[in-house]
Amino acid sequence: MVYNFSEDLKTVRDILGMSQKELAAELGVQQITLSRSENEQTRPNEKLVEALYDFAFKKNIRINRLKEMLWQESLPKDHKLLFHGAKSEIVDSIDVKFGRVNNDFGQGFYTGESYAQAVSFVSGFDKSSVYIIDFNPVGLKAKKYAVNQEWMMTIAYYRGALDEYKDHPMIKDLIEKSRKCDYIIAPIADNRMFQIINSFIDGEITDEQCKHCLAATNLGNQYVFISEKSAQNIKLLERCYVSASERDYYKSIRENDAKMGDDKVKLARRKYRGQGKYIDEILH
Repeated sequence: MVYNFSEDLKTVRDILGMSQKELAAELGVQQITLSRSENEQTRPNEKLVEALYDFAFKKNIRINRLKEMLWQESLPKDHKLLFHGAKSEIVDSIDVKFGRVNNDFGQGFYTGESYAQAVSFVSGFDKSSVYIIDFNPVGLKAKKYAVNQEWMMTIAYYRGALDEYKDHPMIKDLIEKSRKCDYIIAPIADNRMFQIINSFIDGEITDEQCKHCLAATNLGNQYVFISEKSAQNIKLLERCYVSASERDYYKSIRENDAKMGDDKVKLARRKYRGQGKYIDEILH
């Protein structure tokens, strides 16, 4: 899926009230080059694509956030707008078996509920992009998780931290429930949150401490598609270009949020000390 460069070019000119000649001068290209791209007579090269989106972002034009709002307004009833941060282009159809087996819930196609959420997870990668998705949940079975013991132990299993307990009846039951569905709705657990889960698995903190520490670092929900049937209910609407300036912007936000989250975790560990059960008490 190619970027909607022509329409985005027109949007930038309209918002700023600039002519093709004026914008071409700002981007360092000839007007004829901009004209051909805007009229879709030629495909822009990577340098021009980066120049346009970088220029727009520095002018405080949040094209991708505007797209999020417009797509949300035009979404069919009962459908869900989702976002997938991609390190590379999605080629052909969506493959639910493509992802790593040690993701939060194993292999699957991972998406989030907002553009900002999705772009923050790929802001550290060059050439990353965000796909806007129309999801129709009709006829599909969902498994929903909350920030609780079931959620954190399921993630710990898939991320390889519970290998010594893989034959335990409780763990087998958790994994069976996580695959008896078409898609999963669950809180996101990034690597920082997994370190907290590891502290619980290693017996350093109780499940109650772990739960409140994880709640303090809430990153929103993710939708994980694990069945072929669910993939058929996903429609890619648009691919959003992420310029270097925008990546730096969201990278900075995530770093600041991480600092705040770390402080909340320290508070939660102290406040809930002695409450709940340790891992060996749960899996005795």
